Amino acid sequence: MTDLVSGLLEALHDIDNSTLGVAVSGGGDSMALLHMLAKRGAGLRAVTVDHGLRDESAAEAAMVAEACRSIGVPHTTVKWENWDRSGNLQDEARRARIRLISGWASEQNIRHVALGHTMDDQAETVLLRLARGSGVDGLSGMAARRVDGPLTWVRPLLHARRGDLREYLSAEGIDWIDDPSNEDPKYNRVKARQALEVLGSLGIDAKGMAATAGRMRDARVALEYATAALADACVEVSDAGEVRINAPVFNAAPDEIRFRLLAASLQWISGAPYRPRFDSLRNLLGSALENGQTLHGCIIRSHSGSIVVRREPARVEAPALLTDVWDHRWIVTARGEGDADRIATLGESGLKLCENWRETGHAREVLLASAAVWANNTLIAAPMAGLANGWSITLKEGKKGLHKSLMTR
Repeated sequence: MTDLVSGLLEALHDIDNSTLGVAVSGGGDSMALLHMLAKRGAGLRAVTVDHGLRDESAAEAAMVAEACRSIGVPHTTVKWENWDRSGNLQDEARRARIRLISGWASEQNIRHVALGHTMDDQAETVLLRLARGSGVDGLSGMAARRVDGPLTWVRPLLHARRGDLREYLSAEGIDWIDDPSNEDPKYNRVKARQALEVLGSLGIDAKGMAATAGRMRDARVALEYATAALADACVEVSDAGEVRINAPVFNAAPDEIRFRLLAASLQWISGAPYRPRFDSLRNLLGSALENGQTLHGCIIRSHSGSIVVRREPARVEAPALLTDVWDHRWIVTARGEGDADRIATLGESGLKLCENWRETGHAREVLLASAAVWANNTLIAAPMAGLANGWSITLKEGKKGLHKSLMTR
């Protein structure tokens, strides 16, 4: 038990309970995490997501709430509602958890949320990704920390085995819930768990798989540094947020680094949470780009010795409040004339009102997807199209935002 606790304390050495929340489902892993964290001191807060998928879910959330009350940890239950029953259940539930917990953390002014993933979860993740043919990034497994905007997700139990956590709970006299879906072989994660039991006779076990994930993370960091170096050598970001890649320098780099840089450019521009599939990237670079190709919410063209990546006008986000980030990247940094109420795409109708847009030097295609300030249906300003009226709209993280996005830590 000493190793369990010392490993957790080391993982969270720079995070105080006053900024920490913990996601608790009621299962053995998260219940052990809750109690270990509570012993660090005051300030911890807990949240449970009630997915409403089983009749017992409300009672289980209530059990967690009572457990938190007994140790003096404030607890909130958030409910997943209005699911239209489309898509993959496990993936949709995971996305809902992230969204609901992130919203709760924002309301509570929590900067870190701890998750109860274990070494066994890490091994299952690596095995599942191996089955999908994942490369270095996928095989690096789940990160001990992942920054997501203002929130950092932490996994302080990746050193711990599932069975050891249950021994800890039993020794402390703490109850937990066994979710029956964790034994249902229709789920791939359960199949992976069962497969690891069989593979153990070959020496392929959770500890070895977790060690492989660690080595893949080291390799991933090395590749990210190489990609950042290539970006320094061949990438320019325009004021309108397009990425221009010097084709000769780019094409001289190894394929893995080229694919990484292109994928990062597409993700940074589109805001997509996942990189494009490898085959899609390979097919894109093997195609003629003169007439433009679309991928991942972007348009990719070849122009004057450069590969140009732009936002696809039809894929931009819906209008946002002036105080919000629009289309993942753009913020209002100065307010000028006019009583505006939203930031949205300039579009065809807006561009027609910008008589001097050609003088900006930006391509028409870029400006169609650019950010503009509106009052209902009245255009107030379009700074990138030469109609500023005292307003300024800039990239949230500046032109170095792409470079920052290349690194996972």
